[in-house]
Amino acid sequence: MNELVQRLVTGNHPVEASLKPNKTAEALKESIDRGYVHIKFTNTKGGTELGVRLDPEASNWQKADFESQTGKVHLVGNLTLNYEKVRCIADLDLQTLSGQGHLEPIEEAVSLTSNS
Repeated sequence: MNELVQRLVTGNHPVEASLKPNKTAEALKESIDRGYVHIKFTNTKGGTELGVRLDPEASNWQKADFESQTGKVHLVGNLTLNYEKVRCIADLDLQTLSGQGHLEPIEEAVSLTSNS
């Protein structure tokens, strides 16, 4: 397993929503509505920004009030980092747009097909 991937699958790490040009809860909501967010792991050399396609079944933003910038969101989605398929899990506070996150390796299912 790649060194960076190994580091990010071990324990929780500081993360933040990477939003441009404006880092606001409303901008995060727009990203969530599109189904794609950028999460930055801030404790790597220079930071590691990942584009994550959200899994709406596994994610949860029901307790978030984006207008008043209160509450938390639980974001989950799959991606490939350094040729490794991983799942990104991040919990963000809407007031600071930061929180904790980690990666989980995704085991690829080997498909067996019969030629009958």
